Amino acid sequence: MSGHAGKRGAEIHAGGGDRLGGMEKFSLNEIEHRLLERAASSSSGRGAETVYGGQGNVLRQTVLSLRAGSALAEHESPGEATLLVLRGRVRLRSGDASIEGTAGELLVIPPARHALEAVEDSAVLLTTAKSG
Repeated sequence: MSGHAGKRGAEIHAGGGDRLGGMEKFSLNEIEHRLLERAASSSSGRGAETVYGGQGNVLRQTVLSLRAGSALAEHESPGEATLLVLRGRVRLRSGDASIEGTAGELLVIPPARHALEAVEDSAVLLTTAKSG
């Protein structure tokens, strides 16, 4: 994965973006397809690529792919976060509550321990904003 520093120290990690005048554009469709292929051959059933942000930045956006039945185990929320479902169907769990999302739906991640499970082969855009 190639990376370079953008304005305000933000790191852009995904390759193949178009850049003009300090702006940058990426194809989430291309990234999700590549990551779903990676997930299919991974023992964890997952793939991930940060497309914007990184260490030292408040905002971070990462495309995650998960094969059906794979999951991200329960973990703490790093701050405010949302999941935009790009493909498939996922289930977000927090405590005894759960909600499913399908392509085009935005899920708000609670500021509590939570887990994510792929009901179908799925790709999501995780956006986090660290507090403090």
